[in-house]
Amino acid sequence: MAYERAEILAGAAILAVAVGFTVYAGLGADLMQGTDSYPLTASFRSVEGVSVGTDVRLAGVKVGTVTELKLNPETYFADAVISVRNDVVLPIDSTILVSSEGLLGGTFVELQPGGMPDVLVAGDEIEDTQGAVSVISLLMKFAGGGDGGAASGSATP
Repeated sequence: MAYERAEILAGAAILAVAVGFTVYAGLGADLMQGTDSYPLTASFRSVEGVSVGTDVRLAGVKVGTVTELKLNPETYFADAVISVRNDVVLPIDSTILVSSEGLLGGTFVELQPGGMPDVLVAGDEIEDTQGAVSVISLLMKFAGGGDGGAASGSATP
């Protein structure tokens, strides 16, 4: 009888911890917060390093997430849908770009607000985009001398 009671208590404790982790993970992923955000779309030349769930930041602060990525078969661009918090109001001339946290850091999507008085609403497209810059390509250009700038024989006798 004592063993059964101990087993029931241990099972209940494990179940409570599992439910706690599920709630914590759901809140961290913005799954249980309802519809306190609105969708915007953008089309990128490259979204290298970006996936569904990637942070969307404004001035370094997370204001949303990437909710959908797909290849547009007509333009061969990556069409993205992002979810932005309702309290973040963006002018229609805002810019969206793929950024990284440094040479070896992670990738995120950055919003840069414009200056026009009209604002983006749910479902609008951010037209000013900048895709991901490949660090490997930049290093290869630098190592190869690039366009013959300062790294290639500028000292002549």
